[in-house]
Amino acid sequence: MDPATTPADLSPLSRDSNLSQIRTDFTRFMMEYKFGMDEIETKISILQEEFTHLHDYNPIEHVLTRLKTPESILEKTRRRGLDPSFEAIRDNITDIAGVRVTCSFVRDVYQVYDMLSSQPDIEVMAVKDYIEHPKPNGYRSLHALVRVPVHLSDRVVPVTVEMQLRTVAMDFWASLEHKIYYKYREDVPQDLLQQLQDAAQTAADLDARMERLHVQINSHKDSFGQSSGTELADHVVQQLHEMRESQGGRRFV
Repeated sequence: MDPATTPADLSPLSRDSNLSQIRTDFTRFMMEYKFGMDEIETKISILQEEFTHLHDYNPIEHVLTRLKTPESILEKTRRRGLDPSFEAIRDNITDIAGVRVTCSFVRDVYQVYDMLSSQPDIEVMAVKDYIEHPKPNGYRSLHALVRVPVHLSDRVVPVTVEMQLRTVAMDFWASLEHKIYYKYREDVPQDLLQQLQDAAQTAADLDARMERLHVQINSHKDSFGQSSGTELADHVVQQLHEMRESQGGRRFV
């Protein structure tokens, strides 16, 4: 979404400002969330790059980002009866910027979360573990609200981003569930709801079985160990060795 694109109905956000100022303020507001989302995505991309080149296993399958539209934000503001101000929106609507990380296995979900949440510039505000405690309909995922600093030209803005971390099986189930609820507009037949719950359990069983196989296959080594397939070319390694020797023990650290 282009953060410069704003809906026509922005007047409730600032009764004392003209439309031009409202547009500018809303554009700045949306850009802050986009930049916060980009910050989290960059951190995940760095982890992906590291695991791809330095380890023999990458726990991150793929990443998706989503920024709510201005129309959706205003609709949610009205529906909740919030004060029409940017401060109220920041305090009460926490899913404006979202990042979804899909991992191979359940343990990867927690490991990737730990890697991200332990970074010093990420503040964890809340965590909901729907893997350990699934929703009644069978939904499973790890949700975390995090705050990340966005460095603008004239100030630093703390931005809240919603992270969702799940396995491939969980993601497939959630995608199907969303399509069903969209088709039936929340009025889903009871037999379909039961089938969704059964499918959620099947997906959980598959996750557990595939992880056991993965552990068994890799039991002879650390899954995050050094990779033999991404080593430097032999001639580069040889040159580095010769340079170190010629410097009388002075080496790169």
